[in-house]
Amino acid sequence: MNNLSELRAKCKERYEKKLSRPRVVVGLGTCGIASGGDRVMKAIKEEVAAKGLDVDIDFTSCIGMCYREPMVEVAIPGMPSVVYGDIYPDKVPQLLESHVVNKTPVYEWATIQIPGDATPLEGIDIMEKAHYYEKQVRSVTSRLGRTNPESIEEYIATGGYEAIEKCLKMERQAIIDEIKKSGLRGRGGGGFPTGNKWQFVYNTPGEKKYAVCNADEGDPGAFMDRSILEGDPHAVLEGMMIAGLAIGADEGYIYCRAEYPLAIRRLNLAIAEAEKYGIMGDNILGSNFSFRIKIKAGAGAFVCGEETALLNSIEGQRGMPRVRPPFPAVKGLWGKPTCLNNVETYANVPNIIRNGADWFAQMGTDKSKGSKVFCLTGKINNTGLAEVPMGITLREIIFNIAGGIQDNKKFKAVQSGGPSGGCIPAEHLDTPIDYDSLAAIGSIMGSGGLVVMDETTCMVDVAKFFLNFTQLESCGKCTPCREGTKRMLELLQKICDGEGELEDIDTLERLAKVIKNSALCGLGQTCPNPILTTLRYFRNEYEAHIVDKRCPAGVCAALLVYVIDAEKCTGCGACLRACPSGAITGEKKQPHSIDVAKCIKCGACITRCKFDAIKKA
Repeated sequence: MNNLSELRAKCKERYEKKLSRPRVVVGLGTCGIASGGDRVMKAIKEEVAAKGLDVDIDFTSCIGMCYREPMVEVAIPGMPSVVYGDIYPDKVPQLLESHVVNKTPVYEWATIQIPGDATPLEGIDIMEKAHYYEKQVRSVTSRLGRTNPESIEEYIATGGYEAIEKCLKMERQAIIDEIKKSGLRGRGGGGFPTGNKWQFVYNTPGEKKYAVCNADEGDPGAFMDRSILEGDPHAVLEGMMIAGLAIGADEGYIYCRAEYPLAIRRLNLAIAEAEKYGIMGDNILGSNFSFRIKIKAGAGAFVCGEETALLNSIEGQRGMPRVRPPFPAVKGLWGKPTCLNNVETYANVPNIIRNGADWFAQMGTDKSKGSKVFCLTGKINNTGLAEVPMGITLREIIFNIAGGIQDNKKFKAVQSGGPSGGCIPAEHLDTPIDYDSLAAIGSIMGSGGLVVMDETTCMVDVAKFFLNFTQLESCGKCTPCREGTKRMLELLQKICDGEGELEDIDTLERLAKVIKNSALCGLGQTCPNPILTTLRYFRNEYEAHIVDKRCPAGVCAALLVYVIDAEKCTGCGACLRACPSGAITGEKKQPHSIDVAKCIKCGACITRCKFDAIKKA
């Protein structure tokens, strides 16, 4: 195939024909499937067949509202498309009867509507104005939940592969200059300017070069890259092809964690389709540019998210970081110049080329251009995926998009950047989200995970949790990380056990700074961040654990004291009978009491009390 014009016209025609038909679309990203989306799909197929309904059945990826999965969209020509949330098999008959047969939406189940050219329905939020989406931008995520991710034709019909077609007519340096002009920075953590990285590889002499995609998303609670790979795999492929063309590479690798089987399957399908249509492979679109992509499934080692450890793993070696310099741009995969970016970075590239660098640069801040995809998790009402312009505040994300804190509890902190990030307190909620502002308060952008904590969270325990994760994931190559994380973890455990001393705080802080400044790779250099930020903003909690032998949040078991509220206690005896250590005494119908010396803090009494009379103090 020498050009895409004829194919694009056919794809658009078929896509428009599809949109003109009645459709029922099920969200089948990982979150949708985990919530029962596959069972919903089965129920829809059975109900459509049983009733003989003239309606097409399709699937898509996650639209971002993970908290409402399983999700089903019903689109009837001439009417707004309606997206429903929490649709389980038992709701399918009523949904199809009402919306498909009778053309009447089930308003109480509706989440959003997408009017298109139709008159909006009253009583259902329009997507762009809905609480969850009104502060979002949909660039990288524009196809998520809107197209079939396993159809190359739908990708082409919605502008896909226009960028690579355009780039084939450009000088290689001009492509790099456009990426530089856009201000795109790496979305994987460090925020290094993407165009500058491409320039380094371009300038390095070598007959063989590689473009590598880091899809080893290992942060707890992070699923940005997985969602993009599942929902728009061709965008990542196209971004890699453009990078390969710009730097002079003819081969690429996607290093994807094996725990993402759906992403890997859709990537392999996308590669096969692109090769079938002559968009990937030899002499792409009749040019002299050839490019192929291979998938390497990682084994789940967190350290392989570090670029040089990742390269070692692709080569079949143990996933351990290399000493730098030389950097991968000079000596990377198999010793050849290598451009390495993450999933979201590559997915941004086609949109930048299609729409122009100025379009991208108008979003965000002076030093952090464009948009960023975040995963919203923790003690919030709306967990999910959100793409926002750089510069939006933490407060807007947490209290607008994420819907605030669960059970109307008080916000305490938010962890940004995963285990390598920092814990940000309420006083910094109005901090703009960009690389430099987050760094100024001791955190990092990271890949885009946001874990929200409420008043019931112990910040010492949080620091211990994240450090335990990074300590277990340490490759052990360098002494500061291998030994230093163990010593810090021992100190944190000592404090949580009520055995801490005030000098332990100073030791923790000193160790954290030494490791930060001396570890070999990014894992070791950033793993002290949770400790340093909790010490910076929540030192009083450390002191309470040590001086008062008390956990203010009531989390650390060794420091808990169980007490009975005499005013609430009815003397029913349920707690007394449940206590395995005989710590509870009291007469029938009289307030009971707990002998702290005998209490083993198992919590059985709280579980059995029906009057909320027992509290952790």
